[in-house]
Amino acid sequence: MSEKTGTSDAILYERRNAVALITINRPSTLNALDMATLAALDEAVARAASDEAVRVVVFTGAGERAFVAGGDIADLDSRQGLPHYLELGERLHAVFRRIETLDKPTIAAVNGWALGGGTELLLCIDIRIAAASAKFGLPEINLGLFPGAGGSQRLIRQIPLCKAKELMFTGARIDATEAEKLGLINRVVPDAEALPQALALAETIAAKSPLVLKLLKRTMSDGLDMPLPSSLRHEQAMIGLVLDTQDAHEGCKAFLQKRPAQFKGA
Repeated sequence: MSEKTGTSDAILYERRNAVALITINRPSTLNALDMATLAALDEAVARAASDEAVRVVVFTGAGERAFVAGGDIADLDSRQGLPHYLELGERLHAVFRRIETLDKPTIAAVNGWALGGGTELLLCIDIRIAAASAKFGLPEINLGLFPGAGGSQRLIRQIPLCKAKELMFTGARIDATEAEKLGLINRVVPDAEALPQALALAETIAAKSPLVLKLLKRTMSDGLDMPLPSSLRHEQAMIGLVLDTQDAHEGCKAFLQKRPAQFKGA
């Protein structure tokens, strides 16, 4: 059963076995992000992070029209530079960074529009499964703005630079097929299958060692900011840590004994 977070119904939280499902629940505004929604989202992510029973986190939007259609434009229009930086901007960056650095794998089930802050949220999520009708884009330039929730920096690190510039300079929207070609999403599925396939993938990943997944995710994330020789030494050190885990030896024994491994995160 879904539960709202804290005193807000803008974010629904549900645990299905080892998978936490976080739903942005403002369908009347196409799941736009405002301060209250961001606070509830932060609370939900913190809850998933602290729950040892949760091994994978799935994000989606309520309704069929939008994952997250962006920020609250009326709220943006009410702000000047310093209040935006100290309030909304700081909250956006903090919440998105928490998602990006979560020690558990994350998956997005993208239904409908993922524009502006919706695309920026996707850039913080590990794996992205999109409905065929999904649309993506960073249209901030059309408002006299530019992506300010990490999009101007994360997108250029995830797709070709010339394509990232074109998307941000024009504010163009792209469909799911084009997003897959660019490498912005992992795959396109029929509309009704986005969430079921995301949850099925989450269950598959949740069966792996949560401790090794955490160390693997850290190894990849840290390595992105290092020169290759340094990142390879980092990998060497981290795999040494993995070989000290019980899960690594359980996995090896299970393979030799031709049985399923029982990973316990130790």
